Amino acid sequence: MPPTKDSPRHVAVYCGSADGNLPAFRAEAVALGRAIAAAGLGLVYGGAKVGLMGAVADSALAAGASVIGVLPDILSDSEIAHSGLTRLELVDTMHQRKARMAELADGFLVLPGGYGTLEELLEIVTWAQLRLHAKPVILINTLGYWDGLLAFLDSAVAAGFLKPQNRALLHAATDAASAVSLAVSQMSSD
Repeated sequence: MPPTKDSPRHVAVYCGSADGNLPAFRAEAVALGRAIAAAGLGLVYGGAKVGLMGAVADSALAAGASVIGVLPDILSDSEIAHSGLTRLELVDTMHQRKARMAELADGFLVLPGGYGTLEELLEIVTWAQLRLHAKPVILINTLGYWDGLLAFLDSAVAAGFLKPQNRALLHAATDAASAVSLAVSQMSSD
């Protein structure tokens, strides 16, 4: 069920199911959960209790935010499902997970992660390019994690494969607080 007019806006967070090698990655995920709650937003995420996913969910819950997890059935049996969420929705496929998260979210924030995180990011910004949504998409560039991707996208513009106005659909912030502030300002302008 989508949020009602009386429910808080939600941001979807895409991030790793691992913590990464540096403590700063987990610390930023914890800071993001707190910033989401402090802004009066709810969190939508992949439903796991592990890695950065678990860290952002736990900190958002501890700070009083509503947290909705969306998890494919295939992963619920692997003991990664977070059992303490406001709501955990089980879906049949990864495609349904992404569609449901997009439906529930008013914006998208992206922490470091691997293939899955990158795939979710590129799909949601492609949907923005196709005008399937007009929601903010913001990278949280912890320790310059996304610098290589940002440079690649600039190269794609220079090579004529990405229009400048479509490159502008993806924003980057240096930290969680800045990303949430930017998301809130962009969500308020629609």
